[in-house]
Amino acid sequence: MAWTSYQLFLAGLMLFTGSINTLSAKWADSLKATGCHGSAEHKFDHPFLQAVGMFLGELSCLAVFYILVMSDRRRPEPRLPPSRPFNPLLFLPPALCDMTGTSLMYVALNMTSASSFQMLRGAVIIFTGLLSVAFLGRKLLWSQWIGILITIAGLVVVGLADLLSNGDREESLSNVITGDLLIIMAQVIVAIQMVLEEKFVYKHDVHPLRAVGTEGFFGFVILTLLLIPMYYIPAPGFSKGDRPVLEDSLDAFCQMGHQPLIILALLGNISSIAFFNFAGISVTKEISATTRMVLDSLRTVVIWAVSLALRWETFHGLQILGFIILLVGAALYNGLHKQFICRRESGDSAERERLLNGTPINEGTDEEKDAMNR
Repeated sequence: MAWTSYQLFLAGLMLFTGSINTLSAKWADSLKATGCHGSAEHKFDHPFLQAVGMFLGELSCLAVFYILVMSDRRRPEPRLPPSRPFNPLLFLPPALCDMTGTSLMYVALNMTSASSFQMLRGAVIIFTGLLSVAFLGRKLLWSQWIGILITIAGLVVVGLADLLSNGDREESLSNVITGDLLIIMAQVIVAIQMVLEEKFVYKHDVHPLRAVGTEGFFGFVILTLLLIPMYYIPAPGFSKGDRPVLEDSLDAFCQMGHQPLIILALLGNISSIAFFNFAGISVTKEISATTRMVLDSLRTVVIWAVSLALRWETFHGLQILGFIILLVGAALYNGLHKQFICRRESGDSAERERLLNGTPINEGTDEEKDAMNR
């Protein structure tokens, strides 16, 4: 069935904003500017402040939700189901996981390439599957176990490609290894977040935009408050600024004042995460969850292509192999292969029915011909 214009728009919006989200964060990391009090020019290395911006983008989903509710109430026949009462504090544990995982990933993005960052995030399949078995009592299919094993192989190949191509980058080998390990560690936390959401949150039937916005609210408030002690916690070698602290927020704002492109990159990151969440939820609703998974994989290709075009990284053939392996693993885990099997079986059954009825192959209904063509 052909997609409608609205479905094409949603798919394009998800692909574009999802790519911009990672690319804008990496762009901000690559920009240089002087800090406060005339300090030397250095890179914009403020992962925790960037994480606050991401939560601000998620928080804006809450505003989108209430706008949708208000517009729906003006309809003669409202389409949105009435909201059930729930305790907002249910979102606090997932928000803490989101805050920790996101902060780790922004730290890691300073140490590794944007394409490897995006590919290694596929590790979430492994930990989500294992934790769902352990804590949700779920039984995984054989295809999902195979998908997990293939994903592990893909991660090994991508990590190896990172090590082999390290000579063409500014980052040291130890930084690249640390960055890759931090990304995988963050996926463990993201998997815990998903399990917590499924066990305690989804049963309350909360609208997805409201769920994302509520988690964004908790993450934004808590992490903003944590920026105060981070300003004083010593962390030698962690920051590229003059003050060796965990997060020098004042230095970040001074750099923004001296280099307006940093503000543009951060705005791109904040706005893209809001639109990406909205588009992702809408794609799942209007098209399918499988389409959302495919678009998310295409996002990796776009990020990789742009990174190569901007010379943020160099081409390495192993990355192609790693990406293909990860794509196969994700497809198996998400059951994409079942659709091809169903289509083949529907075509075979249509052919058997025609043969039993004595109908020539070039005859039959349009639906049967369509099934055969598929």
